[in-house]
Amino acid sequence: MLLGVDIAFSLGLVLVMSIINPQNREINCKIVYYGPALAGKTTSLKVLQDKLKKTKKGVVKKVPQTERTLFFDFLALSSKEKIRNYSTKFQVYTVPGQVLYEDSRKLLLNGVDGIVFVADSSIEHIEDSIRSMNELKLNLSKLGYQPDEIPMVIQYNKRDSKTAANLEELRKILNPDGLPDFETVAKTGEGVLDAFETVLSSVIFDLKKAA
Repeated sequence: MLLGVDIAFSLGLVLVMSIINPQNREINCKIVYYGPALAGKTTSLKVLQDKLKKTKKGVVKKVPQTERTLFFDFLALSSKEKIRNYSTKFQVYTVPGQVLYEDSRKLLLNGVDGIVFVADSSIEHIEDSIRSMNELKLNLSKLGYQPDEIPMVIQYNKRDSKTAANLEELRKILNPDGLPDFETVAKTGEGVLDAFETVLSSVIFDLKKAA
């Protein structure tokens, strides 16, 4: 059970989350899937949809790239967890991985409460994952965050690839600080839910600690 989460779907460009709404007694939090292009971010989001589709049918919404909008996938979740009688809601985004969307990635990190970094395990894409991780830390710093203070987990995706790198080598390269990490195969759903539940629990824990 995904921490008692119900699922809902909507579109939007409201990017500053972590918002407390006293009128509705809601706390709105933001979780972002970050990583290089084609690493499995959107597929991971669709896995969450599939796991929760019994609660409410729908599809992951995609906002297209135009001159005035961002390009991202978006999923809205409601949790049964309450903090001082405030209900908790989560907006989950995937950032576009292509190089030309760097500004969009930075903007989507604004107001972030938790991050799932999706790395491509394939040896031939390790450099892409390293660049993306370095960019993530840089963008968080530019936005005024301490990267090590944001709850984050790492998915080593595509573990079924014939060219998947050794797990310990991936950890040395991408996870020297020992963050929670998971071997995943997003196309089958393996490990994806575990990674998301872990970051969700960390975000809720931080909220309760700050309350």
